[in-house]
Amino acid sequence: MTTTMAFVHPADDRIGGWAAGWRRIAATRHAPVAAGALLAVLALAESIAQARDTPLAKAFGHAVTTPVGESIVHGGGAPPVESGNPALYLVVFGLLGLASTLPVALLWTQPAAAAVVVSATVMLSPVAFHTLTVAGVAAQLICGYRLGRTGSQRLAVLLAAPFPILALAVPSGGEAGVLILLAACLAPAAALAGIARRARAEALENSAARQVIADSLLEHTARGERARIARELHDVVAHHISMVAVQAETARLAVPGMPAAGAERLSAIGDTARAALTEMRRLLGVLREDAEADAADRRPQPGLRLAELNELLDQARQASGTGVRLILRGPPVTLDPGVELAAHRIVQEALTNARRHAPGAAVDVELHYGGDALRLLIRDNGPGPRASVPAGGHGLSGMRERATAVGGELRTGPAAGGGFLVEARLPGAAG
Repeated sequence: MTTTMAFVHPADDRIGGWAAGWRRIAATRHAPVAAGALLAVLALAESIAQARDTPLAKAFGHAVTTPVGESIVHGGGAPPVESGNPALYLVVFGLLGLASTLPVALLWTQPAAAAVVVSATVMLSPVAFHTLTVAGVAAQLICGYRLGRTGSQRLAVLLAAPFPILALAVPSGGEAGVLILLAACLAPAAALAGIARRARAEALENSAARQVIADSLLEHTARGERARIARELHDVVAHHISMVAVQAETARLAVPGMPAAGAERLSAIGDTARAALTEMRRLLGVLREDAEADAADRRPQPGLRLAELNELLDQARQASGTGVRLILRGPPVTLDPGVELAAHRIVQEALTNARRHAPGAAVDVELHYGGDALRLLIRDNGPGPRASVPAGGHGLSGMRERATAVGGELRTGPAAGGGFLVEARLPGAAG
């Protein structure tokens, strides 16, 4: 036998561990608040540095007077600001940095609102004030991915679409130009990555659901097949084995002057048959253990006809040596094969129960043909009320299952005037 070993590089193992760790951190409840606070601190530090390094006239495009009195005019779209107020830059840049990052804290609860505020601020900063922070771009990517992953996919694409246009409209020079170009490349990619991750998760969920349905169907089919095998074993094989036991006991007692060896052999045959019945009941218990809930959904396999009922009654007479009568009421009609098989099995099981629990009792089998139903009665004149099935038996439940499976019903209990009655009402003539 050949053994195949897979080698995992330690670097790959470390990368997988880091990725799993980041996913666990991102899934925590306080992760968005921590991310928003961290990005806000970074954005504020970047904004202060940019405000201190940016000349007033270069940022806002107004005239600056040189020491010799000459006036230099710088073009720009923003309104002029007094050159003697540098603190205004710190306030404006700081507010822009905070507005482009702090909404990340609300991303898990209000993803659409957070993404709109961040995207609007990130687009406004380079257009109106010629500034942009790395933290702001990172916040934009996070918002786009999260919105595509859990929020509105159309909104995620709509908020990412202006960045490529903005990269063409804003001058490419300086730090802000580089960052807006980076956002133009990564913002649509982040939104599409979130959408793709969402589609993959939905596909995995659908695949898992289909697998569960397939497994349930397979289990249902297996249960139905086990129950069908259990019914056939109980109705057919157990019936014949019980006849062997009864006939062996009857032969031992009915033949006068039988040698002791022959009587001993017949007694052994009866004991073996009864032991086989006990083992079969144990096996039936295993087969039927988890199939009770599906009984009403199964239909018996057609094949036997009520025309064979006389043969079944002859076998019962020979086995028990008692009277078994067949009583027909109404003109016989053609029934559905499944109904006929259910009726045959019910009669067979009722005769077996009567022979087992009321030995020597006479049995009447009545068939009442009606326009819309077949009424089936099996009555014996055994002594008083009795338990129809021993502990662990499946006779009554099997008969009830067969009746229910073809759309009928079955009732059992003491008969009026003594004995035991099995009454079934099954669908009538096939339409």
